[in-house]
Amino acid sequence: MLKRLMIDGVTEAGCDEAGRGCLCGPVSCAAVILPEDFDAPELNDSKQLTAAARERLREQIEREAVAWAVVMVDAEEIDRINILNASITGMQRALDALAVRPNHILVDGNRFRPYLDPVRMMDIPYHTVIKGDATYMSIAAASILAKTHRDELMKRYAAEYPGYGWESNMGYPTKAHYAALAQSGPTPLHRKTFNLKTK
Repeated sequence: MLKRLMIDGVTEAGCDEAGRGCLCGPVSCAAVILPEDFDAPELNDSKQLTAAARERLREQIEREAVAWAVVMVDAEEIDRINILNASITGMQRALDALAVRPNHILVDGNRFRPYLDPVRMMDIPYHTVIKGDATYMSIAAASILAKTHRDELMKRYAAEYPGYGWESNMGYPTKAHYAALAQSGPTPLHRKTFNLKTK
């Protein structure tokens, strides 16, 4: 059973990303503030759900959330600042984009940076939570939005760059993906600082 922070007067935003381990495409970063009475028994870490369940939950989250935002950080920026910094930067941009300002942040993983709220010009306290997407509702919701928005984008990219299998592997390293790289070389969407060859 996923939980909430449950501190009186605290507006909690959950943050997560999708696509860190991919060879190409952006890293997708989301921030979500859920209402106190949000009820979604299926809600869980996006990796534990079927694609159909993720889409059902995406519709509910986007319809019922107090605020949500998804930001993509492209391969060029990932190559320039590295994937960890790109993920943190993307989550902070998603927080910037929220229509409602949080006063506490929950982040999946164990790395983040102090976040300065651009509206109130104050640091917002945060907690990093390992496996937070399987622990807190708001992080799980962010994981679902990050994953579904990125998958949707990668399927569009698959039509532009056929042969790499992005419609099914979403840019993650697979034998078919490496085989296509060996045969056709990288696309402009590939992350040049990542290992694009099998060992």
